[in-house]
Amino acid sequence: SVLVVAVTGYGYSQYRDFTDSIRRSGALSGLAAPALIGKDANILIMGLDSRLDENGDPLPAALYAALDTGGADVGGYNANVLMLLHIPGDGSRATGISIPRDDYVELAGSPDAISKGKIKQAYGLAFDQQHRQLVASGVTDKTVLEQHSRDAGRNAEIATVSTFLGGVPIDHFVEVTMVAFYQIAQVVAPITVCVQEDTSDRYSGADFHAGAQQIDAAQAVAFVRQRRDNLHPRLNFTDLDRERRQQAFIASLAYQLKQAGTLADPARLAALIGVAQQNTAVDPGLDLLALTQQAANLTSGNITFTTLPVERFGTDPRGEDVNIVDPTRIRTVVAALLTPSTPDAAATTPTDGPSSGPGSLTVDVRNADGRAGLAAAVSRVSTAAGYLAGTTTTSAHRTTSTILYPSGAQDAALALGHVLGIAATAADTTVPAGHLTVVLGATFHLPPPSAPVAPTAPSTSPDPGPAAAALADSISGGRIPCVK
Repeated sequence: SVLVVAVTGYGYSQYRDFTDSIRRSGALSGLAAPALIGKDANILIMGLDSRLDENGDPLPAALYAALDTGGADVGGYNANVLMLLHIPGDGSRATGISIPRDDYVELAGSPDAISKGKIKQAYGLAFDQQHRQLVASGVTDKTVLEQHSRDAGRNAEIATVSTFLGGVPIDHFVEVTMVAFYQIAQVVAPITVCVQEDTSDRYSGADFHAGAQQIDAAQAVAFVRQRRDNLHPRLNFTDLDRERRQQAFIASLAYQLKQAGTLADPARLAALIGVAQQNTAVDPGLDLLALTQQAANLTSGNITFTTLPVERFGTDPRGEDVNIVDPTRIRTVVAALLTPSTPDAAATTPTDGPSSGPGSLTVDVRNADGRAGLAAAVSRVSTAAGYLAGTTTTSAHRTTSTILYPSGAQDAALALGHVLGIAATAADTTVPAGHLTVVLGATFHLPPPSAPVAPTAPSTSPDPGPAAAALADSISGGRIPCVK
């Protein structure tokens, strides 16, 4: 809703009312945030797990019933959604970087005396620490307690994310509550999404059929929250699939807003503004008028979303499930995403496994399932995605599928896995350099054709660079992506 106000020419007075009434947090008041026109800017989008509004008050009973995610006492102040939006000052392609909420990282300032934890916990721990300190000092005003505690949480989350990404400056933030997401979905519904296979989940309420479909606001909440499937366990959902769902939803929503002319509908815009005024917060330095001038690019699809890689799933010393990550690899990936390469630089940079694009990789396929023609079909899918066709053979029967890669080519294997819907990868010394070997098990299903892509003008944006291009989980704007 912030992005669409000025783009539509809705009117200066309405815009001024909007900017005057939206909540401004002091969390970043000490930073020299750059202008959004002519200079690069990084905006951290935080989605809170709280089932309360921005004032810390319970929601109306009807909203709890519609959300079907529990009452006011469920959830907390964890930042369950973390996405860094990088907007280049030259107007070139923007980048959205999803940070998995359970990544096990160093927490800035050790809030509540906890030095390491899930990245989402920095907000809640700092909120709790500040709240207790304020109460101990005699503060009793509910609004003061809530807002000062939230500012402490925002500061801790921002500092933690910046450090984790390698010191990337965070210039601005936008914070939304769960109810804000639901209310925005109400305004713009129905929303078209696409899933690759039938999927159902009692926990989130997700129940979707394969292919493109229109969903309402309640289904939208279920769509972005789904991280399991109790009827189709072979789909092997993980928490990372939530990140892809969130990215796909944003891409689909932006595409539909532009295609349907929603941005020129004053009634819908007024409703979107009302949502933003109630249930979002931004930093004092965020110039919303300048931000909305970037919206034409973003809603036209001039953005790519990427999920940061996870090495494996594990547990922390307290026995909680966490994502084990490699900080050095994370910072290398982020640097590649935020520093697009020039043609000259690309020509002089050696590329091996992790930094090789599809066009330089040959895909060999082994059919370990027995279905006639399956290896050839997968080879055609890989070729259509830009890979070189290799050999197709059969091998001993197996249940699961995997992608084998030579030394140094794990990222390339993950990227191919994203194309084929295969999560498992493994290093194999028998795979020659420049090749990937796909082993198809009995549970493998060919990915469905992509949802229709809207025609867009040719891009003049710099290429994101070979390292960024090889990332496993990228979704481009300007279309309706089809995801698991």
